[in-house]
Amino acid sequence: MPDLICQQLVDLIERNAGRLTQDWLADVQRRPETPTYHDYPEDKLYERVHDVYYNLGNWIRRQTTAADVARVYTALGRQRHGEGFALSEVLEALILTRRHLWLLVLREGLLDTALVLHQALELNARAVLFFDRAMYFTALGYEQAQAEAARKTTAALAEELTLPRRLRRKRRAATE
Repeated sequence: MPDLICQQLVDLIERNAGRLTQDWLADVQRRPETPTYHDYPEDKLYERVHDVYYNLGNWIRRQTTAADVARVYTALGRQRHGEGFALSEVLEALILTRRHLWLLVLREGLLDTALVLHQALELNARAVLFFDRAMYFTALGYEQAQAEAARKTTAALAEELTLPRRLRRKRRAATE
């Protein structure tokens, strides 16, 4: 029975991935907490979030490992940093992704018995774990990209500061 309700809920999510994505998109593009998303190409946002919803079933059914989540979301964090998003915006977008998922489950009225509610809460716990890991690894990747950018900037500044000394040395050597 638990596998059946889990599969029903996963099917619900996968069937409604487009609707979930549209609801998320409308939300993220109007919230003051996510201003960079307001001007980002809608088709790219749609594709990325739709993939999250559509593939969430693999995580819930435990067909995706924590290492897979780490790889995907660390890369996402690095990418969002490179695109100029604030980390707070990226995390808010992930929170909204999770929120719209749960709103769908509540809206569909599948939680009509204590047993189904218990199983749905177990499913929710798996989804929360997925999103918690996604947020952690997104932040990790973002911070890695941020540190990398800072190192490059520091190296460029250091080179720039030492450049006049080199030029002075060359001038002195040329005049001697």
